[in-house]
Amino acid sequence: MQNRPTAAELLESLAELLEETLLPALPPDLQHRARVGANLARVLGREAEHGPAAAAREKGLLAAVPAGDDAALWQALTEVVRADLAIAKPGYDSWEDA
Repeated sequence: MQNRPTAAELLESLAELLEETLLPALPPDLQHRARVGANLARVLGREAEHGPAAAAREKGLLAAVPAGDDAALWQALTEVVRADLAIAKPGYDSWEDA
């Protein structure tokens, strides 16, 4: 049985409260802090939702790299960083390889 709302849903509600309700009512010198709080709540929500799977995938990717295979290590690390960015800063995870 899944309890609702989830941690990610609660954190998104907090972010919306900070941005949509409190931010407009705050004096200008506190508005940035409300935006930062909303962003942090969203990052934590994505971490709660996707973090365990990303950590398990990271472990598997790195364990599968043959010793001394720098190309395979680079590929695995690239995938790990993309997964981390998908949580921390969505959109930044879709860069094109150079």
